[in-house]
Amino acid sequence: MLHFSEDPTIVRFVPHVAVTTSLAEPYVWAVGHERCPDYWFPRACPRAMAWVGPRTTEEDRVRIIGAGCGDRVHAVEYCWLQAMREVELFAYRLPEGEFRPIGDPPHAVVATVPVEPLGPPEPVGDLFELHERAGIQLRVLPNLWSFWNEVTASSLEFSGIRLRNARR
Repeated sequence: MLHFSEDPTIVRFVPHVAVTTSLAEPYVWAVGHERCPDYWFPRACPRAMAWVGPRTTEEDRVRIIGAGCGDRVHAVEYCWLQAMREVELFAYRLPEGEFRPIGDPPHAVVATVPVEPLGPPEPVGDLFELHERAGIQLRVLPNLWSFWNEVTASSLEFSGIRLRNARR
């Protein structure tokens, strides 16, 4: 389990009600390996992400991701490029035992008790390089809304994070 943060000084994660959630129960949030790329961004950066899933049509794949462009695309706005270059992002490894999946389908894991990292946080490094090495297309747009509307109306799987921070 991993938790991504710009704060390299966390020694204990305490359950809290996230400002960005509609859930009332306090949690410690983390993700498994498959959802890590969702967090290769500055915390406040709005991002729209789409990937091929079992029900994705070839037409939607080509139309939205592009022919020969891999199976996943992440989109951000131009105004976030500098922050993506400059952010220092850290990954905390957390013990799996206290976590359970959340969401339908699950998109994260949560714990309801305090959790201590398994060791010091590791610098994530260059976010553009991470995307490239993972074969994830990184698209830069003036704003995310047209892309988001296409993605959510398609057969692709998708996730949008911090979209409230996107340009209108």
